[in-house]
Amino acid sequence: MITRYSTMLRAALAGLLLATLAACGGGSDTGPNGGSQADGVVLHRGNGTEPNTLDPHQANGTWENNIIGDMLIGLYTEDTNGEPVFGSAVDHQISEDGLTHTFKIREDMTWSDGTPVTAQDFVFAWQRILDPSTAAPYASLIYPFKNAAAVNAGEVPPSELGARALDDKTIELDLETPTPFLATLMTHYTTFPVPKHVVEEAGDDWIKPGTMVTNGAYVVEAWRPNSFVKLVKNDNFYDAENVQIDTVFYYPTDDVSSAFRRFRAGELDINACSQCYPIQQVSWIDQNMPGVKHNEIILSFTYVTFNTNVEPFDDARVRRALGLAIDRDVLTKQVTRAGEVPAYNIVPPGIDNYVDTPPQMAEAGWTQQRRNAEARRLLAEAGFDENNPLTFSVKYRLAGDRKQIMVAMQDMWRQIGVEAQLEGAEPKVAYADYRARNFEVADAGWVADYNDPQNFLFLVEGDTGPINYADYSNPDFDALMDEAAMTMDLDARAEILAEAEALMLPDMPIAPIYFSVNRNLVGLHIENWNDNVQGIQRTRWLAINEAKRKTY
Repeated sequence: MITRYSTMLRAALAGLLLATLAACGGGSDTGPNGGSQADGVVLHRGNGTEPNTLDPHQANGTWENNIIGDMLIGLYTEDTNGEPVFGSAVDHQISEDGLTHTFKIREDMTWSDGTPVTAQDFVFAWQRILDPSTAAPYASLIYPFKNAAAVNAGEVPPSELGARALDDKTIELDLETPTPFLATLMTHYTTFPVPKHVVEEAGDDWIKPGTMVTNGAYVVEAWRPNSFVKLVKNDNFYDAENVQIDTVFYYPTDDVSSAFRRFRAGELDINACSQCYPIQQVSWIDQNMPGVKHNEIILSFTYVTFNTNVEPFDDARVRRALGLAIDRDVLTKQVTRAGEVPAYNIVPPGIDNYVDTPPQMAEAGWTQQRRNAEARRLLAEAGFDENNPLTFSVKYRLAGDRKQIMVAMQDMWRQIGVEAQLEGAEPKVAYADYRARNFEVADAGWVADYNDPQNFLFLVEGDTGPINYADYSNPDFDALMDEAAMTMDLDARAEILAEAEALMLPDMPIAPIYFSVNRNLVGLHIENWNDNVQGIQRTRWLAINEAKRKTY
């Protein structure tokens, strides 16, 4: 049957504005210094953190998503507003019960080496990410696929996955449950195809420059670790004639102050990450660089996670005490100051398919003084006081303003008589430790993979795997999540998801701090950059207008 997806996609595609103005920029394998006419129109993008990988089955960060999403394209992709539109697919049919989906792939789609993209490339990719030997950190994202969880657990072989290539250009996908967010999920890199003919020959080396082939707008030409990743236009991309930028460099920009200087000097056209300019420079930027600061409200939150495998964080009283002592108003108004919203639950406002009034922590309306008193009471009940003070370590990401935030939280915890030792680590190191549960308490953040509350609540589901950093498991919570997954009525589903969140919040396996804002810097010469709640801006839609370029 034809569904609302088809109507939505036709409308979105019909209204899509493509770039019409572009001019040449310098570029070379050495990055922003120097240039080459062969590079054509060049974009220099600050990207936050050095990628661990370009393999969509090993990636787990937004900084990797930005690069991978420029090179590979799923059945759906994002338009200029971050909304799902057809990518590799041209048609999507859904059965009456919502459990069987049939996709038609573009007849003209090839890999960058000219090999046709087939339905089997998608099926092969989905089987590969779920294969236990792949050890994909994000495999649970596609558990809505029939038998996906069982495949990932090694209970059945990958061939038992509910995905079939009916012919070279037709995929039939069975789901475990109706999945209202499937179109958006299919824009995520975990669902992207991989070139079966290359992966089978090259193995894990398939992502190396010169070996990797892609089906998206760009292909990797060079990767110099801790320096840049260079992508060049894929002339075999189905929409190549409308891609205005020929070359894009992605740079790690963990050092926000250094990146800010590079942006001012014109070495970076864009610095796009979660915290991409020094917060102490906000007033100066507003006065001297009007129009370049993009404080983008996105579906994201920042939180503290507790390792429930480690004493005393297996005690909900201790977790709640530490969560209550965080003064979210002070952090957002005096430390971050970019429009972040204090968070007393984990599902952000404005998300699709949720209740109008989400549940919150019971203490949300209290004064901070009252919260601190309750925190001290809970600690005392758990056996901690001035004679037996709680001490613990907090691992945090060395990026943006994280250190200032963590120092402020350290002071807040001291007010309830506990001492936190701060341990900073590069983001990719920190997240590796989180996945390995090598921490007591940790600072973390989450950006939506798709616009649905399930994508936040699943962070604390028992079967989520590596990214359930808290290792939280609550059978009652999991049962509600399972019930929601089987509920086709969206209003009823929203109520069940809200019930699940309300049940989990008092346990506080993770303590929400604030709903996040992307602090991006975008040059005035960059056209077609549209802020959106997904925080996704693919290079294929952008253009450069040299007449508007400025340095500061």
